[in-house]
Amino acid sequence: MKFTAEQIAGILEGKVVGNPNAEVFRLSKIEEGEEGSLTFLANPKYINYIYSTKASVTIVNNSFVPESEVTTTLIKVEDAYVSFSKLLQFYNQVKLNKSGIEPQTFISEGTKYGENLYLGSFSYIGQNVVLGDNVKIYPNSFIGDNVVIGDNVHIFAGAKIYSETIIGNNCTIHSGTIIGADGFGFAPNEDGEYNKVPQIGNVIIEDNVDIGANTTIDRATLGSTIIRRGVKLDNQIQIAHNVEIGKNTVIAAQTGVAGSTKIGENCMIGGQVGIAGHLTIGNNVKLQAQSGVARNIKDDETLQGSPTFGYSDFSKSYVHFKNLPKIVAELEELKKQIINPKNGNNG
Repeated sequence: MKFTAEQIAGILEGKVVGNPNAEVFRLSKIEEGEEGSLTFLANPKYINYIYSTKASVTIVNNSFVPESEVTTTLIKVEDAYVSFSKLLQFYNQVKLNKSGIEPQTFISEGTKYGENLYLGSFSYIGQNVVLGDNVKIYPNSFIGDNVVIGDNVHIFAGAKIYSETIIGNNCTIHSGTIIGADGFGFAPNEDGEYNKVPQIGNVIIEDNVDIGANTTIDRATLGSTIIRRGVKLDNQIQIAHNVEIGKNTVIAAQTGVAGSTKIGENCMIGGQVGIAGHLTIGNNVKLQAQSGVARNIKDDETLQGSPTFGYSDFSKSYVHFKNLPKIVAELEELKKQIINPKNGNNG
């Protein structure tokens, strides 16, 4: 899809300096710009590239005044970075605005769906599923029985949504994600083997949640595993059964949360964090990457380490951690001097 500089300026409420009919059909970095591409200049560090870029159109701040000739058409706006971000959102909406039911899909009896549905090839929709308006389900996806999905939801290729899952409005679920698989519930028997504990709960995902690729969210044993409004989950995260994550919490990749732990609102959890089960983590908590959490955490704490302790204390202690070999050597030397004092040191 092609756009002219004039059309883009209209979207951004900007002013064209140069050729209003310059056409673009892709986006690029300013240093990698080629004919037919659109880029932007916001960071002064990249200002030299404005004079050499081959991009057809470049978004710049109103305050930008070229010091020599530029060949790219300029679109002047109040804030180039904000405007480019707005354009990315617009581009994404256009790109993802698919509709219709492709061949070789399967829709079971009792399924209800709203307007502007997109269902990609080789997708399966189970019995009594309810899909809202503008739902986009990409190829090779599985939607189990009795699933309810709200409006404006994108489910990308190969995602698996198990039965009884409830998904709110404006959610994005990326490829390979599995929602509603059994929680890890087994009970030892007299023979030392393990009997499976049936997992008969479900998963509830509220509005405005983003879930990255290959993330797994287990169904509850009883009740629900709950992902509250506005939560953002990165790729390759494991959320165990009966976990609850509070609204607007963000979690980075490869983090694992064990069963029945409750995480508060507005928390920020770094990558590769491990959180033990049956814990309560307060609101506004920050956990640095690779932390190991084995205790309850109060509101507003910032922690690091495994097991975790205060971030400030961790930073101070790290200075000593890395000097431990030197410190031990000095202690050994002092020990030798005390045990075997040199001649003449006794006064």
